[in-house]
Amino acid sequence: MADEIVNALRSIEDDPRIRVVVITGSGRAFCAGADINQFQSASPMQMFKAMRHYHSMTLEIEYYTKPVIAAINGYALGGGLEIAMACDIRVASEDALLSQPEINLGIIPGAGGTQRLTRLTNLGISKELILTGKQVSAKAALEYGIVNRVVPKHALEYEVMRWVKELASKPPLTLMLAKYAINYGYEAPIWSALSNEASLFGVAISTKDAQEGVKAFLEKRRPRFTGE
Repeated sequence: MADEIVNALRSIEDDPRIRVVVITGSGRAFCAGADINQFQSASPMQMFKAMRHYHSMTLEIEYYTKPVIAAINGYALGGGLEIAMACDIRVASEDALLSQPEINLGIIPGAGGTQRLTRLTNLGISKELILTGKQVSAKAALEYGIVNRVVPKHALEYEVMRWVKELASKPPLTLMLAKYAINYGYEAPIWSALSNEASLFGVAISTKDAQEGVKAFLEKRRPRFTGE
């Protein structure tokens, strides 16, 4: 599945018609996590390589050049939550349950959970969820800052499409630059992050979409962004 996600993202990356990507689950779960059978009789080196493989997949999502929305339509457990946390926006149905339950198997999250959960919430909440392995409701996940929105189950697709239309109306190249400024800057010292931000601002202002945005504002009309 990790390979399929990466291949799907790469296959549409250069398609200008596609401006936003949605990742969701089929059936009752967004993703219930790894197949536990893979952990039986696995060597430390095999698991190290497997986790690096999963890291490559989540980093592909996180640094993708288009906005990625996680539509959490049920259980998002273990690796499933780690996939969702790599996305830019997370919209959950009110019946969704989220957790990093690895502690109950005698292991720890290995596909980014110990890092991304701490960055989305805080040190205390991250430790609470990882050290206990407990499931939290979508409402609690919203309070913790893990998800952006929670909606009734029947309204999930509508809310996700609202986000899609909103993001698709923005200039594609500038969305990419904004994502990179945020993601890279979050990991860097402030002076380095600000320098990177200024450089990316310079790139953004050189695009045709920036010229169109400024012109449309001065002419008091809606801009028509083309991704150039």
